[in-house]
Amino acid sequence: MSASRARFLPYAALLGSIVTLCVGTSFAKSLFPLAGAQGVSAYRVGFAALILLLVWRPWRHPISREDLKKVAAYGAVVGLMNLTFYMAIRTIPLGLAIAIEFMGPLLVAVAHSRRLIHFVWIGLAVLGLALLLPIDPGATRLDPAGVAFACVAAVMWAFYILLGKRVGHLHAGRTVALGMSTAALIVVPIGLVSAGAHLFHPRLAALGLLVALLSSAIPYSLEMVALQGIPKRSFGVMLSVEPAVGALAGLAILGERLVLTQWLAIAAIVAASVGTILTTPPEAGPEELAP
Repeated sequence: MSASRARFLPYAALLGSIVTLCVGTSFAKSLFPLAGAQGVSAYRVGFAALILLLVWRPWRHPISREDLKKVAAYGAVVGLMNLTFYMAIRTIPLGLAIAIEFMGPLLVAVAHSRRLIHFVWIGLAVLGLALLLPIDPGATRLDPAGVAFACVAAVMWAFYILLGKRVGHLHAGRTVALGMSTAALIVVPIGLVSAGAHLFHPRLAALGLLVALLSSAIPYSLEMVALQGIPKRSFGVMLSVEPAVGALAGLAILGERLVLTQWLAIAAIVAASVGTILTTPPEAGPEELAP
């Protein structure tokens, strides 16, 4: 492989991760009429946990009780983040839900590095959120419950970053496998209560496995490739385009059309995220991803 191709590969992997995640989430939303948001979330988290357990086999390596408690807390947040995000996109467009969720890591970055310029990025992000209000006559009023779930997902993402740092000394793959297993213990029972035995239908379960592959397994694998060759700051900047990619995926797959003010809202939040990353010391920025 030539040097230029080797340098390009990590960036292509990260772009592929973002696109796959957004396409997978759009596909997941299309299954909501069949299994509900809770049921599809159970598929994603449950199958992802099984895949990660088979790949990393964390039971073959000892872990202290204290670290196990930290991983359990991390996993619980992962489960709640996934569930509340899926509950959000039941009633609001995918791109807008991702934009709102991005407020979590944005606020963590600002809280860890209080520089004057960060108030500019906070203001830009607030402007983006304000543009989501139904001020455009052509805009569909956003469901308050959906917005609330997206805000909870943002809080969970913030906790995910903070708790992820507490388990940063552990092996990444085995930690994610144990964390996702903890998430499954929370989310899968909720999905079973919501969808019932219908969740075990072979065809529906196969579609749920596809959701887990597109939304978790494949993006996570591509991110591992990307992290090996992309500086963390550049990684964060590229990741910031995810709300826009989500909006495009929602348009192409789900027919979710946004008005100009909503596209401007996404642009403002993306710009705030990029600005925060570029003006935050590397050691203070949250480079972690939501699984």
